[in-house]
Amino acid sequence: MPTPITPFPFIHTIRGVKVILDSDLAHLYGVPTKRLLEQMRRNAGRFPEDFAFRLRHPEYAVLRSQIATLKTGRGQHRKYLPLVFTEHGALQAANIINSPQAAQMSIYVVRAFIRMRQEFVTSAAILKRLAGIDRKLLVHDVVLRDLYRKLQPLLSPSSSPSKREIGFHVKP
Repeated sequence: MPTPITPFPFIHTIRGVKVILDSDLAHLYGVPTKRLLEQMRRNAGRFPEDFAFRLRHPEYAVLRSQIATLKTGRGQHRKYLPLVFTEHGALQAANIINSPQAAQMSIYVVRAFIRMRQEFVTSAAILKRLAGIDRKLLVHDVVLRDLYRKLQPLLSPSSSPSKREIGFHVKP
């Protein structure tokens, strides 16, 4: 059984979708990228656009600058733009790759995507609760401000019209 690799560094967000590069997926499955793409071409019907898609030049340029994929030497660079696989595409790729490591790593990839989804749901729930607390604090602020306005005249020195004084007074 291979050593578990945390696949989170391999997962990127492109076009609003969590994806994994073909080269990273091939590495996780223990096969050369060339073999992964070969199997994908042979089983093209299993990979609709929402399972796998090819990056555009600007997307690849941004991604390439983030992950520093340049290597030295002749033949070390890609000829074509890479493919990326969504969660479903990564699972489908595990079905067409026949290696023991592909079976094990598909489990890790599935768990990574599931964990990321759970963390997103958790963070969304936390944000929702914070918004509720903000609304409650706003209501409390309004109530406290109203209470302060009502109590302020009682706390300040008498500014009401003067009352008739009691006692003997000589008028000048």
